[in-house]
Amino acid sequence: MSGDANVLHADLDSFYASVEQRDAPHLAGRPVIVGSWVVLAASYEAKAHGVHGGMGGVEARRRCPDAVIVPPRMSAYSEASKAVFEIFEQTWPVVEPLSIHEAFLDARGMQEVFGTPEEIARRLRREVRTQVGLPITVGVARTKHLAKVASAVAKPEAATKEPPTKEPP
Repeated sequence: MSGDANVLHADLDSFYASVEQRDAPHLAGRPVIVGSWVVLAASYEAKAHGVHGGMGGVEARRRCPDAVIVPPRMSAYSEASKAVFEIFEQTWPVVEPLSIHEAFLDARGMQEVFGTPEEIARRLRREVRTQVGLPITVGVARTKHLAKVASAVAKPEAATKEPPTKEPP
């Protein structure tokens, strides 16, 4: 791959919890935990209290007693994922799914039609938010690994490009 930042890593933010907040507007802005015995996902409001995926339910409730606990709805998550991946596939010729909520997208050769990779990332964020109602973070970099790191650093709901490589003095 060339030195240009043409790889996008698109990752839906707190995916299961975000779907729950989208589908039940009274949960918006509240700490939400998906799963009871084990946390499958936590909203950013719950994460602020130290709750995270994989944590036991008892510990999660201890850390965030005001959290709303909801059972997982896999069919709702699958439908939301399909809607987001349809947006990816309408724009990108190369979509490499990593999971139900994240994918690598190749922006090589798309600049003349869609703008810079950073502009493409911002547009993608708007389209997913508008069409599907979910927050997504997009990292832009030269490699898949760096794009994934860039998206992790930008969370939640942002777009970021890896910093330029500095030549040693």
